[in-house]
Amino acid sequence: MTIQKTAFITGASHGIGKGIALRLAEAGYDIAFTYYTERVDAEALQAKIQAMNQRCFFYQASLEEKTVAEHVTKQAIKDLGKLDVLVCNAGKTKFTSILNVEPDVIDFLYHLNYRSYLLCTKVASNHMIEHNIKGSIIYISSTRGMRAYDNDVIYGSLKAALNRAVESLALELADHEITVNAVAPGATAINDDYTDEALKKGHLSTLVPLKRRGKPGDIAGLVNYLISDEASYITGETIKVDGGLILYGPDERPKED
Repeated sequence: MTIQKTAFITGASHGIGKGIALRLAEAGYDIAFTYYTERVDAEALQAKIQAMNQRCFFYQASLEEKTVAEHVTKQAIKDLGKLDVLVCNAGKTKFTSILNVEPDVIDFLYHLNYRSYLLCTKVASNHMIEHNIKGSIIYISSTRGMRAYDNDVIYGSLKAALNRAVESLALELADHEITVNAVAPGATAINDDYTDEALKKGHLSTLVPLKRRGKPGDIAGLVNYLISDEASYITGETIKVDGGLILYGPDERPKED
């Protein structure tokens, strides 16, 4: 008898989250996911997943609000019946100068990009432990948490905090055979045009050693691997998916006269 696999993904109505939801549905997972404002996109994704003969639930969730992350995770577990995989992806990127940043911006980015991840994890990990589920937890981080950029003191440092958090979480949950890892995308297209021509367009693409931006499928493929039995010995890691973008350092070659 095959036991149905389940996954809950935050922020999956478009972009990277959508790519992850589709890949896991293709792999046989029933899916629950959140969206922020794009209900039409959420309905379209649900229809695609249901066409794969997988169950799919979605919820509007403002995860920066005080009790939403815990509540929606509990609802996803209730609808799915159990939870094998949590993927925390919801977030907002923003470049901000410390010279004029507003406190409300700091609070919003912290609550959405960091606090909600921990609270979803609290609910999911307690459920997994209670039901003896050898689950997987994945945080979608960013290479901006590994490399410093100008005007990136808030978002970049929060992603760095996620990378550090998975290490402690991996240690704490190892006794329960729950793995915790982070995936760190670099420059990634999220506009649904993932042709080779589109991915190679623009200044950002010229900065990537592989000469293209990433696509959601690049991240989704790694997530699918990290939650598989083949990766059951990998935990506490942050893995870049950036085409080599942040490998560049200062050019130390001597200049020609």
